[in-house]
Amino acid sequence: MKRPSTPTLIRAFGQVLAVSYPLLALSAGARALYQLFFKPGVTDYLPPILSAVAASLYLVATVAFVRRAPWAWWVSVVVLTFETAGVLGVGTLSRLMPEVIGRTVWHDFGVDYGFLPLIQPILGLVWLFWPENRRAFFEPKAKPLA
Repeated sequence: MKRPSTPTLIRAFGQVLAVSYPLLALSAGARALYQLFFKPGVTDYLPPILSAVAASLYLVATVAFVRRAPWAWWVSVVVLTFETAGVLGVGTLSRLMPEVIGRTVWHDFGVDYGFLPLIQPILGLVWLFWPENRRAFFEPKAKPLA
């Protein structure tokens, strides 16, 4: 019996995620490093620490997307759920108390990054829960013919 193919839109989500997560890991990490170690006059360390947390989550998500194993699927779901909560929480607080949050990857729901930090974990969760994609993480790999 032939399985239904993954719709083009869902495949496109996967392609966007394959590019966006490593790029955001690099840019958020560079932002955090610059703010922590090279930017003169930094007195508030919350923004760069939040950016470093975001970069770490992006990196973990990137690795977990690449691996096709049940543990990787679960790691991806947990990381993307935490990322979504982080973006919504920090984004909301940055609107209510901008002096407390400062400029982070997630401030104003990721406005400095074209709102990609808000959109990409939602796309990622849709992609992960799509039946064919989920199956790819949980089905045993075919053994090579000897």
